[in-house]
Amino acid sequence: MSSIKNLASQTFWYGFSSIFGKFLNYLLTPLLTTIFASQKYGDISILFASAAFLQVVYTYGMETSYFRFNNLYPEKEVYSTGLSTLVATTVLFTAVLFIPVQSLANYMKIGSHPEYIKWVLLIVALDTLAVLPFSRLRFQGRPKRFAMIKILNILINVGLVVFFLVYCKGQHEKGAEHFFAHMYDPAIDIGYIFIAQLVASAVTLLLLWKEFSSFTFTWNSKLIREILIYSSPLVIVGLGGMVNETIDRFMITSLYPGTSDEARSANGIYSANSKLAIIIMLFITAFRMGAEPFFFKHSAEGNAPRTYARVMKFFVITCCLCFLMVMLFLDGWKHFMSVGKHPKYMEGLKVVPLLMLGKIFLGVYYNLSIWYKLTNRNMIAAYVTIAGAAITVLINWLFIPRFGYMACGVASLVCYGFMMVVSYRLGQKHYPVPYAWKKLLAYIVICVLLFLVHQLFRNYSPNIWLTHGFGVLLSLAFIAFVAKIEKHELAKILSN
Repeated sequence: MSSIKNLASQTFWYGFSSIFGKFLNYLLTPLLTTIFASQKYGDISILFASAAFLQVVYTYGMETSYFRFNNLYPEKEVYSTGLSTLVATTVLFTAVLFIPVQSLANYMKIGSHPEYIKWVLLIVALDTLAVLPFSRLRFQGRPKRFAMIKILNILINVGLVVFFLVYCKGQHEKGAEHFFAHMYDPAIDIGYIFIAQLVASAVTLLLLWKEFSSFTFTWNSKLIREILIYSSPLVIVGLGGMVNETIDRFMITSLYPGTSDEARSANGIYSANSKLAIIIMLFITAFRMGAEPFFFKHSAEGNAPRTYARVMKFFVITCCLCFLMVMLFLDGWKHFMSVGKHPKYMEGLKVVPLLMLGKIFLGVYYNLSIWYKLTNRNMIAAYVTIAGAAITVLINWLFIPRFGYMACGVASLVCYGFMMVVSYRLGQKHYPVPYAWKKLLAYIVICVLLFLVHQLFRNYSPNIWLTHGFGVLLSLAFIAFVAKIEKHELAKILSN
């Protein structure tokens, strides 16, 4: 139980940095949706979605490979070999992709701003170079330093966006003649968002300089070959995951029933509302930061499967609480999308429950996926991910023309539900873990029922304070119910 308590402590710090940082970043949503109409917000979404795809290719599973091979080789050798390989390939990939920048910009309908793509490529390159230094901090159990650097990254990013798009832009529009007014160029437009992220990524790498510079350029052909064999299926997994997470943005712009501007507007509405699922994703991200090294370190212990089962249980409970936190108070969260100035954003609230439930399934899948990493069956995960991506693309292709972005929410739910079930069945065959799946399913179903009850109450109660009060009551009821069911487990954890 002490190991679970330690994981919870590390997840707290990773979560603190993610929640604090993402919350600040999330506060940019009402700012950006106020400054930019939904069409331009859609362009921002597409570019960052492209960056997510590139990040998978640039890192090619090196992060997971680092944790895996530390059990087989000296950590310093794995770190130096992995980082040397990443440096070489990052320079190569970036140089090659700089060549067709104008063609890529034309394809993405931002042909007048090819510099946006250059800046995104540089952001991806800098973030890739920081991957293994951050992984080393996780492996060494140094979540506080990890959190500090991540928070500074977001503070710089958010601060620069506000500086450029609020202060400098405001001074420029007033006709001021001082230096800061001239720092704003209307022609750059949404480009200031990428400039801010680029500066933040560069500063982050400087803050990681001690970890980054501690490696010696090493070319261990045998180790590199083993790493690439292990990690190559993870690239497919990562790309499939990015398809599931981001392809809907691209498909909306091409399949939405309407004009090009209407499609871009729908994409902006969907993208803004999808951010309401951020609370679950924050927890999932924080959990993965601590769980991956935790799972590998404890894999040799005889009671590892039981430990993994306990971790899963508390993970699902936390995800359920996140679900209720958003869905029972949706009337409050919607104001983060600047619905006053651009009321169109509120139209997309109906897709949020589907996205939130899909994220829970995704989080459970991440938990289940440890079996293929421990048993070196990464290719099976690749097949499952490809199948999930195919489901996503098929549902979106068939139903976006008829139902718009609601099809994206359904696709997300069905895809992640499929991946979760298949991964569980295969995992029990190759690496049995005694998950209390009936109890976990019951918790999820109860949360959905509580949401439906709250929606029914909301429809008959026009008073917003009564609605929120009822939401608080339902949340407390769920917490009390779980505390009663899990009181023995909680007592064991707290006593260690």
